[in-house]
Amino acid sequence: MMRKKRHSSVEKVAGTTAATSKFHAKKSRNSGRQPKDAASEEASETAFVTFVKKAGVGLKHNGASHEIGGFPKANTILKEFITDLEAYIENPDRFRNCLLPCIPQLSEGDVRSVSSFQESLIRMLLGIEMLQTLIISTLLEKLPEFMFDGTVDGGLNIPRMIINQLKWLDRVVDTKELAVKLMELVSVAPVEVQRDIITSLPEILEDSQHNDIARELNALLQENTQLTVPILDALSSLNLSSSLLTEVREAVMATLAAVQLEDLPVVVKFILHSVSASNAYEVVSNLRQKLELEQCVLPPVLQASQIRMKSKSSAGQDSVTLVLDCIKSAVRFQKTISEAWLKAIESVGDIEDHKVLDLLVLFILHCTNANQSRRGAERVLKLKVRTGLMQEALLQKTFRDYSQVMRGYFPSILALAQSLVRSPDPCVVPFGGQMYRHSFTAFDSYCQQEVVGSLVTHVCSGVSGEVDVALELLCSLVMEKPSEMALYAVFVKGILDYMDNLTPQQIRRLFHLLSRLAFGQQQQGSHIQDDMHIVIRKQLSSTVPKYKRIGIIGAVMIVGSMGALSYVMFLIFTFLLSLLQVTALLELVKSSSESSPEAAALYYDELANLIWSSALDPQVEVLIHSFSFFHPFSSCSVLCSRSFIFPACAMYNLEEDESQGGIAINLLPLLAKETQNKGEQQSQIGKQKRVSPLCLSPFFRLLRLCEEKRHQGDLEEIDALVGCPLILTNMDVVDKVDSLSKAEREFICTLLFHTINWFREVVNAFCKQKETEMKMKVMTRLQNITFLQTLLERALAGTTGYMPPVSNFDGETTDGISFGVPVNKGKKDGTGKKRKAPGKNAPEAVSQPEEATEADETQQEQPEKEKEKENRLGVSLTAYRPFFRELDMEVLSVLQCGLLSRSLLDSELHTKVQEEVVLGPTELVFLLEDMQHKLEFSLTAAPAKRAPFLKMRADKTVGFSHLQQRSTKDIASYCVQLLPALCSHLENCHNHFQTLLSENNGVVDGPSTDVEEHQVMSSGYQLLLQVINTTFSWSGFSQPGQRSLLKKALGLLAGRLKEGGPELTLEQLVKHSFEYLLNFRSTMPSLSTALCLSQLLSTVSEKGGNPGAYREQTASLARRFLNQSWVTASGEKERGSKFNEALHTLLSIYLEHVDDVLKAVEEIAGEGITELINTSKDESSASWPTLNRQTFLVFYKVLMAELEKAARRIPAGKMSDSSEAQSEKLLTWNLAVRDFHILVNLVKVFNSRPVLNVSLKYGRLFLESFLKLGMPLLDYSFKRHKEDVQSLLKTFQLSTRQLHHMCGHSKIHQDTSLTNHVPAVKKSLELFVYRVKAMLTLNNCQEAFWMGNLKNRNLKGEEILSQRSQGSDDDDEEEEGDQELPPPQEQSDDEEDSTEDSD
Repeated sequence: MMRKKRHSSVEKVAGTTAATSKFHAKKSRNSGRQPKDAASEEASETAFVTFVKKAGVGLKHNGASHEIGGFPKANTILKEFITDLEAYIENPDRFRNCLLPCIPQLSEGDVRSVSSFQESLIRMLLGIEMLQTLIISTLLEKLPEFMFDGTVDGGLNIPRMIINQLKWLDRVVDTKELAVKLMELVSVAPVEVQRDIITSLPEILEDSQHNDIARELNALLQENTQLTVPILDALSSLNLSSSLLTEVREAVMATLAAVQLEDLPVVVKFILHSVSASNAYEVVSNLRQKLELEQCVLPPVLQASQIRMKSKSSAGQDSVTLVLDCIKSAVRFQKTISEAWLKAIESVGDIEDHKVLDLLVLFILHCTNANQSRRGAERVLKLKVRTGLMQEALLQKTFRDYSQVMRGYFPSILALAQSLVRSPDPCVVPFGGQMYRHSFTAFDSYCQQEVVGSLVTHVCSGVSGEVDVALELLCSLVMEKPSEMALYAVFVKGILDYMDNLTPQQIRRLFHLLSRLAFGQQQQGSHIQDDMHIVIRKQLSSTVPKYKRIGIIGAVMIVGSMGALSYVMFLIFTFLLSLLQVTALLELVKSSSESSPEAAALYYDELANLIWSSALDPQVEVLIHSFSFFHPFSSCSVLCSRSFIFPACAMYNLEEDESQGGIAINLLPLLAKETQNKGEQQSQIGKQKRVSPLCLSPFFRLLRLCEEKRHQGDLEEIDALVGCPLILTNMDVVDKVDSLSKAEREFICTLLFHTINWFREVVNAFCKQKETEMKMKVMTRLQNITFLQTLLERALAGTTGYMPPVSNFDGETTDGISFGVPVNKGKKDGTGKKRKAPGKNAPEAVSQPEEATEADETQQEQPEKEKEKENRLGVSLTAYRPFFRELDMEVLSVLQCGLLSRSLLDSELHTKVQEEVVLGPTELVFLLEDMQHKLEFSLTAAPAKRAPFLKMRADKTVGFSHLQQRSTKDIASYCVQLLPALCSHLENCHNHFQTLLSENNGVVDGPSTDVEEHQVMSSGYQLLLQVINTTFSWSGFSQPGQRSLLKKALGLLAGRLKEGGPELTLEQLVKHSFEYLLNFRSTMPSLSTALCLSQLLSTVSEKGGNPGAYREQTASLARRFLNQSWVTASGEKERGSKFNEALHTLLSIYLEHVDDVLKAVEEIAGEGITELINTSKDESSASWPTLNRQTFLVFYKVLMAELEKAARRIPAGKMSDSSEAQSEKLLTWNLAVRDFHILVNLVKVFNSRPVLNVSLKYGRLFLESFLKLGMPLLDYSFKRHKEDVQSLLKTFQLSTRQLHHMCGHSKIHQDTSLTNHVPAVKKSLELFVYRVKAMLTLNNCQEAFWMGNLKNRNLKGEEILSQRSQGSDDDDEEEEGDQELPPPQEQSDDEEDSTEDSD
C-alpha cells in the first residue's frame, strides 16, 4: 500500500515542543552557536549541555566517547506528560486547537519561505514513537465524548478530525492493538462515525493487518447493510490475498439481494473490479443471475402516481444508470470481463431466463470502442433473436421501464437496429424493426428524427425485405404517433425521389404513408399537400407507362386518405369541399388514363383495392360507385351481327331461363375491334371512347366490391353475371391451329386468355356465396377454366413468339419474359420421356442441375416422331402465370367441398362425403397449385437480396398484389382453417389408390387403371402434401404468440386419428399427427409424392421438443421408399430429371436420419452397387430397386456428400483421450476410410465425366477433413494402436492413389470441368504425404518413411506414355512401399523399413 511521505523534521519539531514544557531556554541555530576559541572549560554547563544531560547523554572530555545512560525518570515523565496533556485538552477549545494545523511564527526580518500548512500539535506528537501509543489511547478515549455532537460551529467534525490524525503516519508502533481498538470503537459508534473510521482504515493500518481487518469487515458487512458502501470502499483499497478476496466477493455476492438501492452501484463496482481472468466468467454469471434490475424501478402502474415526487420516481432510474456505468467502466478497461459477459449471455438457454440486464449489457458492449466487443454484441444479439430466446416482449419491457437509462445508449441501439434490419436472415429483421419503433416512442425529438432518417435510408436502399420492413414501420408510426410523425413529413417525402426501385405494393404503402401525413387529422403535415399534388400531376401526365402507373396508384391512395371516415368526420364543416377535392382527383385520373387501356384497367384495380381495404365514408363510396364507370358493360352487352375473323356464338351459358334480359359478354367483338384499331394512327384513338377487353375483368372486380360494400356481401343485383354467356367462337378451331395464320393463332390465344381471366374474376366474386345453386355455378366455372387452360396449352404450342395480354397492371409483367419453343406437358415428369430443350426465348424456368443433365445423357433417346407428338400436346402454363388474373384467398374455400373421385368408399380413416357440390380432381389440382404458389410466396421466408443493377428477370411479385395486402399471420390462420378439408381430400386420394391397388392385386399398372385419372390424382395427392408441409414450415410458428395456432393445426391433424380426449400437450399432438400422416405411406403413387410425405413428417416432428424421437421412423420410411420399385400407370419405370431430383432429396433424408451413416453408406456402396455391377444394362439392384445405371450418379453424389459430412462430425483426437476413446475414434475413421475407398474405386467401372467430377470434388473435401481431424488422432494413438494406424493408412493410401490416377486422366482428356479440381487435389495429396511423415517423426519412427516419385497413370492403371521422360516431376505424388503389394504412399509400420524402389 502506497503511503504519503512525511518530512523527517516531524520528530525534531515534536521533541522540541515537548522539551519546552520543562525548559524555557531555546535558541535559534544562528544565535546559539559560539566560536571554538570563545568556549571555555568553565562554561560547559550551558543550555545545550544541560538539555543533553537531561536527555540521558553523558558528555566526556579528553577524547573519551560520550555515554548514553539510563533515564530513571522517563516513565514518570511520560505519565506526567500524558496527564498534563489530558488536563490541557479537557477544554474543548484547546482540544480543537491541538487538532488544527499549527501556524508558523517567524521572527522579525526572517524572510524564509515557509509552507502555509503545518502539522497539528497532536500529529507532531504522534510522530514520537514513545508517545504514540499513549496519545492514540488518549485520543480514542476522548473520541466518544464527541460522537453525537455532529458538526460543530465552523463546520468542524471533531471525531473525523481525531481519525484524520491517525492517517498516513510514518510508522505505527502497535498496529495490531490500534486495529483492535478501532474495531471496538466501530461497534459502539453511530453510523456516521463508523463510516469515517471504516473508510480511513486503509490509510491508518499497515499492510500486515489488511487481511485480518478484511475478515472483520466482511463479518460486519453481513450484520449491518448500512455500512455496505464504506466497507466496500475500504476493501477495495486493502491489499488482500486472492483466496481472501474470493471469500469476500462471495460474501458480498450473497448479500446482493438485500443491498439498498443507492448502494447497489458500489457493490457491482467492487465485484467487477475484484475479478481475474480465471474466474471472470463464473463471477459475471453469478452477478448476472443475482442482479435484479426489475426491483430498482417502480411498476408502470405506480410510476404515474410518483410523477409529482420526482426525487423518488427517478431514484431507481439513477441507480440503474450508475450500475450500468460501473459495468461499462469494467468492460471498457478489462477485456476479460467483456468476454465473460458475452459468454454468460450466450449460455442462457431458456426464454424465461433472459433479463432486461442482458439487453442493456449488449447495448453497453456495443457502445465501447473495442471492435471485437461491438461485433460480439451484435453476433450474440442476432443469435438470441434467431433462436427465439430474446423476443419482442423483453424489448418492450426494457424500453418501457428503462427509457431514461437507454437514452444514453441510443447510438448503439440505432446501429444494432440498422444491422438487424439489413440482415439477410429474415428471422432477425422484425426485431430490428421493433427496436426502431420503441426508440421512436420512448425517446426525445432528436432520437425520433434519427429514427425516421434511418428508416428513410432503409427504404431508399433497394433491398426488398429492408424496404418492406421500413415502410411497414413508418406506416405503423403514422398510425400510432401521427402528430409526432407529421413533424418529420419532409424527411419521408424525400423517398419520392427513389421510387424507381420500389415494387407496386411498396409504392402503395409509400403513398398511403404520405397521404396520411398530408391529409390526416393532424394538421402538422398539411405543408406537403401541395408537393403531393404536384408529384401526382407530374406522374399522371407522363407518357412513360411506369410513371403513369405510379401516378395512378398515388392518386387513388390520396383519395383513400381524403375520403377516410375519420378524416371526413373531423372536417365535418368542410365536407363538401373534401368531396369536391376527391371528385376533382378522380376526374384527373380518369382523363389521364382514358388513352391507355392498361392505365384504365390499373385505375379500376386500384379503386377496387381501395374499396376492399379501406374504411371510406359512405358518401365517398357512393361517389366512386356512381362515377359513370359502367360504360364497359353498356357497350359489351349488345350483340353485334357483323362478321369477324371467326364466327361468333354464345358459349358457356349457365342460365336456363334466358328471359331475364339476355345479358352476354361481347368478348369476341371487343377483341376484334381492338385488333382492328391497332393499325389505326394514335391520333384517332383519343377522338372516340373505345372499350378494351383488358378493362372487363378489372371493372367487374370494382363493380363486385362496390356491391359487396353496399349490400354487406350480397351480390343479388349482379348474380346474373356468374352464368351469363360469352360471345366467343367455336373452340374446335384449336384443333386446326396449325392451319391458321399467325395473326389468327394469336387472336385465338388472346381470346382464350381473356375468357379465362373473366371466369377467374367470376370465381373471385361468387365463391363466398352460400346458396347451393351459386356453388354449383362456381364449380362449373372452375371446370370451364381448367378446360380452357388445356385448349390454351395446345394453342400456345403452335404459336411461337406470342406475347399474351396483360392482366396484372401494377407491374412490368413482360420484363424478362419471352416465349418461344414450347415445353412439353403432355406427360407427367415421372414418365421418363425427355423433353425438348427450351430455346433461348423459352419461358422462365428453373434450370436443371448439372448432374441431372449429365445423367440424362445415358438415357435412351426417343424417336423424333414421338417427340413431335408430345410437343403438339401443349406447353406448360407455369411461366404464363403473370398473365392470369389473381385468385383471391377466399376462392380456396371451394376446397371445403367434397372430392368427386373414382372411389367414395369409407376406409379405416372414416372418409365421409356428404356435400352435394363435389370438386373434381382436375379442379382440385387447379386450386391446390394456386394455393401452393400463394403459400410459397407468403409463408416461405427468403433471405433479403439487393436488387441487381440490370433487371434481367421478371418481378416475382406480379400476380400477388392482393396477397401482399394480407399479413402472413392471416394467411397461415386461413390455411389452418382449411386443414380439415385438406385432410379429407388427402384421405380420399388415399382411398382411391388403395381401392385401385386392391382391384389390381397390388399392381399399379393394372388393366382397370385409367392413366389420365391416375396422373391427375397423383398430382393432387402430391400437392396436398406439399401444401400441408408449406403451412407447417412457416417460421412464424416458432414465435410465442403463434403457439396456440400451431397447437390448433396439430390438433386438427391429430383429431383425424384420435378424436376427443383431454387437452393434449404439444408433444402429444406432434406424436398423434405423425402417426396419422404415417398411415398414408402405403398408397404413394410416385417417388415425388413419397418425398413430399417424408418431408412433411420431418417438418411435423420438428415442431415438438424432441425431434430425435422420430429419426428412426423417418429413416425407416425413407428406406422403404428407396427399396420400392416405382412404376407409372402406363407400366414404365419412373425416370427423368424430376425423378432424379426427388431421389437425391429422399436419399439425403435417409442418410441424415439413419443412426449410423457410415454403415448405411457401406451397405449401399458395398451391396447395392455391387449388385448393380453384376446386372444387365437396364436392370436395377435387387436390394435397392431405385438404384440403376440411370440413377447411379444420384446415389454416388449423395453417398460421397454424406460421407464427407460424417467425417467432419468425427471429433478430433486429443492428447488427453483415454485408450478406449482413441480406439473408438480409430474404429470410426477406419469405417469412413473403408467407405471412401469403396466409393473412389467405383470410378473404374463408372468412369463417366459426372462421376469423376463428384469423386474429385468430394475426395478432396474428405482428404482435407482427414488431415484436420484424423491426423491429430493418429499422432496421439500411434504408439498404443500401431497396427490399427498402419492398416488405416494403407487403406487410405489406395484411395489417394486412385485420386492421383483421376488427375492424370483429367490432364490427358483436357476436360475443363475436371482439370479445375486437379490443383487443389494435388495440393491435398502432397500435404497428406508430409503430414504422415510429420506423424512418424513425432513418434520417433521417421526411418520407416521412404519417399519416391509416382508415375502418372490413367484410370486403368496404365502408364501415360507421354510422361515417361518426366519421371522426376515434382508435382507428382510421392509414395513409398513395395510394388508387389498394393502400394502405400507411406509405410507407417516402424518395424518395416522399405528400401525397394517401386518405380
